[in-house]
Amino acid sequence: MKKNNIDMINGPIISSIIIFAIPMLISGLLQILFNAADTIVVGRFAGHTSMAAIGSTGSITHLLVNLFMGISIGVNVVVARNIGMNDKEGVDKAIHTAIALSFVSGVGLSVIGFFLSPLLLSLMDTPFDVIDKSVLYMRIIFIGQPFNLIYNFASAILRADGDTKRPLYYLTFAGVLNVILNLIFVIIFKMDVAGVAFATIISQAVSAFLVMKTLYKGSGSVKFYFSHLSLDGKKLKDILYMGVPAGLQSVLFSISNVLIQSSVNSFGSLAVAGNTAANSIDGFLYTVNNCLAQTNLSFISQNYGARKKERILPIMKSSIIITVASSLILGTICLFFGPNILSLYSGESEVVAYAMIRVKYVLTVYFIFAFEEMIVSCIRALGYSIAPMFISVFCICGFRIMWVFTYFAAHHNLESLYIAYPLSWTVATVFHVSLLLYIWKKKNPLDGMTDIPNE
Repeated sequence: MKKNNIDMINGPIISSIIIFAIPMLISGLLQILFNAADTIVVGRFAGHTSMAAIGSTGSITHLLVNLFMGISIGVNVVVARNIGMNDKEGVDKAIHTAIALSFVSGVGLSVIGFFLSPLLLSLMDTPFDVIDKSVLYMRIIFIGQPFNLIYNFASAILRADGDTKRPLYYLTFAGVLNVILNLIFVIIFKMDVAGVAFATIISQAVSAFLVMKTLYKGSGSVKFYFSHLSLDGKKLKDILYMGVPAGLQSVLFSISNVLIQSSVNSFGSLAVAGNTAANSIDGFLYTVNNCLAQTNLSFISQNYGARKKERILPIMKSSIIITVASSLILGTICLFFGPNILSLYSGESEVVAYAMIRVKYVLTVYFIFAFEEMIVSCIRALGYSIAPMFISVFCICGFRIMWVFTYFAAHHNLESLYIAYPLSWTVATVFHVSLLLYIWKKKNPLDGMTDIPNE
């Protein structure tokens, strides 16, 4: 076995999950930390309006990007299953289809995001004192989307092969570069939000180059050849079958979050800045949960491909216990040390006070979301991507939209807005657990399996 890769279909389960997850977890946390550095540098050296300008773009950016980021889940599942089946030709076709798709998608996303930024920000009722900076920041960020998607799709390929170490090394280097460029562009050259945006896309380009270099110079089951670059119809269909529902789910999540962001905007720029700071901390918790879900997805997918059903249930149980426990610990830390952490983002007490409202109502009960998302990861790894999408759309997105126009409209305060998060997670959890039990008990997940089963 290669030194950078974890054997996911043999040996102990819990220790392998932890060893696999730790580099990816550190990578995700570093990525959030580096993104937080953007907010901290701007908040400290350019003021709360610039901080609010960056925060007001987050929901829209995620709305447009998340469809394609969801497709990377399909890349992970398809590549991992083909590795598990020891189908070398299938792995080769899946890799090159994924890289070609990432580039084409990234270019299309750049064009769409660049030209729609002013319209979308206006529709969100972005505060008048920040909208010009928001448009500038958002347009620059979208220019770099090809690099962002190439990095994430290529990293999904490495994860599918059991390698989470090298993406960590590359992200660390690119992230340190990002922080250095932030300080230079904002403090020395006074470039404000534009400086932060340019630092971000430069670091994304560096990380994309490094991970592609790894695939190009790689050996074994995952290796990139420019001459093989193409869109294989069968593999593209498999990737999209698994990835598009996950991406659409993320898009619809973002739509409901855009609505919530618009509601936050109605409380003014101080509330927006506070929400931005709390949302940055939220990102740390989400990253922990997402990395563990991705680990679970990779492990189940490879064992699915290798037809080792006896390992799948222990993987599920171990992953659920680890992710819920970590979310409980992190949520408790946020509750007790929130003001101290938030003071790093802003020295204004009003901003910290607004941020703590979100911390109390969302982050302290994040373990509900962690459990729900791990169940979704299990369902997707078993080849069911459409059903969990519909459950999430109706139980989370639909619930939040209904909540904003009913309860929040009648009780116009941030507390009544943020409570929509844990309530929607709880409703979705009930349905997703029921679906997983149905799949496991009523259907044999391995019956008739050749590649991607029909749902």
